[in-house]
Order: sequence, then C-alpha cells, then structure tokens
Amino acid sequence: MAVPPRIFYEPAELRAEIRQAQTSGKRVGLVPTMGALHQGHLSLVAESQKSCDLTVVTIFVNPTQFAPGEDFSKYPRTLDADLELLSEFDPVWVLVPPVDAMYPPRSTTEVKAPAIALPLEGAFRPIHFDGVATIVLKLFQVAPADAAFFGQKDYQQVRVIEDMVRDLLVPIEIVRCPIIREADGLAMSSRNRYLSPEEREIALNISRSLHETVGQIEKGATSAQVLRDRIDQSLRGAGISEIDYVSIACPRSLKSVETIEGDVVILVAAKVGNTRLIDNVLVTPPASC
Repeated sequence: MAVPPRIFYEPAELRAEIRQAQTSGKRVGLVPTMGALHQGHLSLVAESQKSCDLTVVTIFVNPTQFAPGEDFSKYPRTLDADLELLSEFDPVWVLVPPVDAMYPPRSTTEVKAPAIALPLEGAFRPIHFDGVATIVLKLFQVAPADAAFFGQKDYQQVRVIEDMVRDLLVPIEIVRCPIIREADGLAMSSRNRYLSPEEREIALNISRSLHETVGQIEKGATSAQVLRDRIDQSLRGAGISEIDYVSIACPRSLKSVETIEGDVVILVAAKVGNTRLIDNVLVTPPASC
C-alpha cells in the first residue's frame, strides 16, 4: 500500500530527526537527487532499504553545478510525481529545501573538488564538480546518514565523492549502484525526456557502441586507441557528431590507458540534438593463460 513520504523543508529539523533515529539504533541511508525521478533513482532507494532502516531522499536542483548556458532553468522539476513514486517505499523521508536554506545569504564558502574531477567532465564542465562537491558535503551535514547511495551512470561524480569523503574524513559509507537501463539499453537519465523519438533512436548507439566494445575486449582486444577510434567512428556514423570524449581509463584514477591489461572503464559523453548524454561501462578483460 502506498505510504506518503514524510516531507521536510528545513535542514535543521531533518538533521535532528536523523540523529534521534540513529540514537534509537536505526541505520540511515541517503539518496541525494535533483528530482525528476526515474527507475534509476528508485533503484538507489531500493538498495538503501536493503541495508538501512530508514531512507532519506533529497530533492534539490543545485544551481552551483550548472555553468552559464546549461539547462538549470529548464531542468525538469516534477515534485508531485516524485513524491508519488517514493510513496511505494516505506519508511522514506524527503528533504525539499529552498535554495536559501542550502546557500544562506552572503555564503561564499565552496568545496574545491579533488583531482579526480579534472579530466573528462571536468575539462568540458569546469565548475561542475566544485558545485557537486559543495552541495553533497552540505547534504552530508544536513542528513548525516550512515551510508549514501549513488548510481554508476555518473561514474566520475561517484569517484569525486569517494575521494572527497576520504580526503575530508567524512564518516559516511559511499555505495555505488549499477546503471539502470531502459529495455532498449539507453541509460536512464532525467535528461532523456528532452530527446525526440528520432533523437532517442540515435542515442541508442551510445550504449550499443559501449557493449560492442565490451565484446571486443572479452575476445582479446587490447589496443585502447583502436577501440576508441571504433567507438568514435560508430557514433559519427550514426549521426552523433558532437562527441566530447571517448575514454578507456583506469577505473580508479580515470587516467587513459593505451594497453588493456586489467579492469577498465569506458566512458562516453556526446550530444544528441541539444541533449548532452553520458554513459559508461566497466570491463574485466579475460585472464591470460
């Protein structure tokens, strides 16, 4: 039976309630989101509920991670639908803070993201990860949970948060959860709703090219440059001409590799129409004899 989530607007009230729950022995999970929830977000809530007594979901479109000209003003805001989706879980608390609660007047403090933020997304969205690190650290203060759950689709973002937590000694467990895909393979994203039916069909070539590359690695391909070129050619052949990057990298450092000798992560960022999409896949090559 659907149970409406308990909604908080004031960070201090939520923090006090979480502390009280933890004092009574409850393990608390946190799922930070910007709303416009889909099954990918809900999978994080479900994962939290497996190991936690209480799950807190935050819904906040963070202005500091959007550069001028990005889609902050038109980013989908669907609070009523989000709350209806969350009513399928119990117990769930939801924080929906106003902007001035998260960024008080005259606030000037910000977090400089760790070095893992510099390549890939960091090169194309220079302020993005500083804004992510700042808001996530604030949310960890507001909602001092025992564990926080993030999706692998934003792979570099998870690595940024993992390193920030390590570097700043934040006492919270970071749990990385698998990418959730549509039946046709498209990685779920709040931005998918921007795609026209024709653009969506073109976008499918991103996940297809990634999984074709996985197959090539599993068959023994080891030249990262050859595989990067194949992905690039495949995307351009499908009509995707605005490609920010195709990377085959170390999963830990995100440094590009030239020879595939161990686990790698393949990451792609490209525009389909006016919509920028990212996707990735982790690959373990076959063991040598």
